[in-house]
Amino acid sequence: MLSVTLAACATTSREVPRSPEDARSSEAARSPEGVSKPSAAQLMVDSATSMIGQPYRYGGAAPGGFDCSGLVSYAAENAGVRVPRTAAEQMEIGRSVPRSDLQAGDLVFMHLARKELHVAIALDRQLFVHAPSSGGRVRVDSLLAPPYAQGFIGARRVVSSTAPN
Repeated sequence: MLSVTLAACATTSREVPRSPEDARSSEAARSPEGVSKPSAAQLMVDSATSMIGQPYRYGGAAPGGFDCSGLVSYAAENAGVRVPRTAAEQMEIGRSVPRSDLQAGDLVFMHLARKELHVAIALDRQLFVHAPSSGGRVRVDSLLAPPYAQGFIGARRVVSSTAPN
């Protein structure tokens, strides 16, 4: 499981295969020199976490200011993954995954008090990175903490977490 701390958010962690299929996928992702290439999911996570501290800006999708779906769009583009721009459109792509199966790079959707639909990028089964709201900054929060625990409405897998794109 990916462990993220604010001090280490710019580093790339190595994923540990969790099943024989994951192990085969990890082996396939190795370059001829034996060095693992980061997966598209890991590139997406790295791109999003490198924006921690950037301010929230309605309609923002670039360094200097992000809204929630803009951060997802920016991180996905940097990983070579095409996603639509709005949270509503992002909720229609990929495949649905249960909360108990969240993996790094999955999109997490929530209904929050002042937001009909909010999207974030999972770092693991508990933590996610997002651009929260006006006056806020891109940060990491937990699905176990209010208001996110109660606001969770679904998750979508838009990239494989073990195979490069």
